[in-house]
Amino acid sequence: MLKFLIFTLFLMPFSYYGFWWLVLISLMMMNFIFYFFFNGSYYFFSMSYFMGVDVISYMLILLSIWICSLMLLASSSIYHYEYYYKMFIFFILLLLFVLFLCFSSNNLIMFYLFFESSLIPTIFLIFGWGYQPERLQAGIYFLFYTLFSSLPMLISILYFYNIYGSLSFSLTFNYNYFYFLFYVCMIFAFLVKIPMFFVHLWLPKAHVEAPVSGSMILAGVLLKLGGYGLFRVFSFLLLSGVSYNFVWISIGLMGGLIISLICLRQSDLKSLIAYSSVIHMSLVLGGLMTMNYWGFYGSIIMMVAHGLCSSGLFCLANIVYERLGSRSLLIISGLINFMPSMSLWWFLLSSYNMAAPPSLNLMGEIMLFNSIISWNSFNTYIFMIMSFFSATYTLYMYSYTQHGNLSSISYSFVNGYLYEYLLLFLHWIPLNLIIFTSSYMFI
Repeated sequence: MLKFLIFTLFLMPFSYYGFWWLVLISLMMMNFIFYFFFNGSYYFFSMSYFMGVDVISYMLILLSIWICSLMLLASSSIYHYEYYYKMFIFFILLLLFVLFLCFSSNNLIMFYLFFESSLIPTIFLIFGWGYQPERLQAGIYFLFYTLFSSLPMLISILYFYNIYGSLSFSLTFNYNYFYFLFYVCMIFAFLVKIPMFFVHLWLPKAHVEAPVSGSMILAGVLLKLGGYGLFRVFSFLLLSGVSYNFVWISIGLMGGLIISLICLRQSDLKSLIAYSSVIHMSLVLGGLMTMNYWGFYGSIIMMVAHGLCSSGLFCLANIVYERLGSRSLLIISGLINFMPSMSLWWFLLSSYNMAAPPSLNLMGEIMLFNSIISWNSFNTYIFMIMSFFSATYTLYMYSYTQHGNLSSISYSFVNGYLYEYLLLFLHWIPLNLIIFTSSYMFI
């Protein structure tokens, strides 16, 4: 694991000289090497004193490297206009470095440290390269929501260490600690990060004000930190989870239902995609909280699928924004006349967003469906309505953007650049390919 970490660290000086394409190609190469690093083990492998990965953290590290390399590809306008692009490369590499350490940490306090550190580069990306002046308010929202929720977690980690004398993930799995306040403090930070309904307000603000790279990393990886953290802490919160998890499942599913309706009222394209992220992550939360096999693995598949699909939709929204200077659905109608060849990518990523076959999203949703319904059969009705509205708001987004009359601000026809098609292809193709290796999940 250390070789990949040092590889990332040694790429940072290249940002000082502004080697944009060299860093991008190096990250792609790193991703390719890391892909063949999995040895088929479902226990921790590549262990050292403080680092090691299992299949879950391996998948999320792979996703992090992939999304970070695509962030550079998506933001080439920053390089083109020389808008502090050296600093931009540095912050992306710093974020990747922190995420790598976070997912491969083998110790709860180190995981907490890097979990919080991921906040700093993201804040700088939003503040430095965001579009509207409201980005300052969005960044403060993001900062305070996360910090407010994470201090109780730090105290509970220290309390846990005081009792058991160890914080290593591989040693804590057989402690069944039953104490309500400890349980709430331990998982609340992750519920905010996922984000759960009621504590989700930072997400649409941060997404709408962030640059395309900020939206990609937020949707692609940072929301997954919450799911990953829940996965890790439930190993010693089983007894509490059995007693109290029904609260979070109820809030998650009902919140997903309400936000499905909120999506139908959005006029801002990025805001609509951001709210759809909350719905997908509420399903992930429900799957994790049922604490059964289907739920755990379904939520991991859903996290990876959502990371790629949502990130691709944010790229499409940015491509439109760069051409027309607006994200309002009232202005950007009739895109099928304006950018005809880009409409195929809109169709493909929109259909995957509502879990059409043969996408990875469908596989994740089927597993979560099994998990949540086996927990309580009443959830069938909620899930049915959520699936219906999920298709509804996606079709609403697709039909409003692609069809209708062209706005007077847009001229007749424009084509995408080659790198934009490559970017969308690299988001879409893993969603098809990973489903062929899905048998790994069922072993």
